[in-house]
Amino acid sequence: MTWVNGIVVFICVWWLVLFTVLPWGVRPVENPEEGHERGAPEKPMLWRKALITTLISIVIWIAIYVVVTMNIISFRDMVEF
Repeated sequence: MTWVNGIVVFICVWWLVLFTVLPWGVRPVENPEEGHERGAPEKPMLWRKALITTLISIVIWIAIYVVVTMNIISFRDMVEF
């Protein structure tokens, strides 16, 4: 895996993990003010979710890197079958 491939894989993993982390801990406002969306979260905690997303993505990326570099799953071998 080249460094460009590694960066692309990390970005893809980060976005997928972000969309799974975003709903964590969301509580809607009980009495929204005039003009506010009822479903908008009271405290979105985006910096905390970005940090959690980054940490989870690093772990997943390391696992992908190990699988690819150690040829645990080789797509080239699968083509030969």
